[in-house]
Amino acid sequence: MKLIADSGSTKTDWCVLDGGRVAERMAGQGINPFQQSRTIIRKIITDDVVSKISCAGAIDEIYFYGAGCREEMKPMMREIFSECFCNVSNVNTDTDMLAAAQALFADKPGIACILGTGSNSCMYDGEKIIGNVPPLGYILGDEGSGAVLGKLFVNAMFKGGLSAEVRDEYLRESGLTLADIINKVYREPLPNRFLAGMSLFVYRHLDDEDVRHLVVDNFRNFFRCNIALYGRPGYSVGCVGSMAYYYEHQLAEAARLEGFEVAKVLKSPIDGLIAYHSR
Repeated sequence: MKLIADSGSTKTDWCVLDGGRVAERMAGQGINPFQQSRTIIRKIITDDVVSKISCAGAIDEIYFYGAGCREEMKPMMREIFSECFCNVSNVNTDTDMLAAAQALFADKPGIACILGTGSNSCMYDGEKIIGNVPPLGYILGDEGSGAVLGKLFVNAMFKGGLSAEVRDEYLRESGLTLADIINKVYREPLPNRFLAGMSLFVYRHLDDEDVRHLVVDNFRNFFRCNIALYGRPGYSVGCVGSMAYYYEHQLAEAARLEGFEVAKVLKSPIDGLIAYHSR
C-alpha cells in the first residue's frame, strides 16, 4: 500500500492507495520540516494518520511532498516516516513544486506553476525539475501570488488606483484603518497571509474594472518575470493553487496577453498525485 501526502504549512492532504484504488483519505495539520522539530512532526503524523487509518501496518511505500522539504531536510523526514510506519520499505520526500509538476503533467514535459499565498514555477521534463526561476518571496518577487495581489490592492486603495467607494467598502467590512494595515504588514507576524487574505474581497469585486485590472496585471507580471524566462514558448503551462483556481478566467486572459496558454488548472495537487501514483 502507498501513502501519498501533499503538505503545506497549514494543512496536509493524505491518501492511502491500495493498488490503484483509494482506500482512505483524510486531512490533517500542516507539516513543514524547515519550521517544525522532529518531535512535533512525528506527533502530527502519529495523531493525524497512524492513529486514524486501519491499515498503518500495511503501508510499504510513502510519497511525501511539502513546501519545506529542502534537500537537507529529506533525511530527517525519511527517518520519521520509517519510525512511524514499521513495515515501510520505500520513503520518498520531495518539494511541493515537484508535486505540482507530477499532478499537472504526469510523465509529460511542461511548465508547472504554484499560485497561492506565494508563487513558484518550474520547468519539468516529465520526470524531474530541470529549471526553476527563483520566486524570491512576496517582498522581492512572488508575482501572481495572493500576497502580492494584496500588496497591489492596498497600494491602489490609498494612492488613487481604486475608487473611494471600493476603498471605503473594504475598510468598513474589515474594520481596519490605514494605520491598522500598516501595523499588520510591518509589525505583526505573517504579513504575507494577511495580504493574501484580501483576495477574498478582491474576488467579490471583479465586476469593478480597476479591481479586475489589478488581478490581470498581477498575473501578467508572473508570466513576464517567471514563465518567459524559461524560453520555452511551446511548453504547456499548468497551474495549481487557490489563486489560479478562483481567478482562472483572469489568469487565462493574462497568459494570452503575454503569449502563453494555460492548459490545466488544479485547486490542489492531491487528485493529480493520486492519479500519478496509481499508474
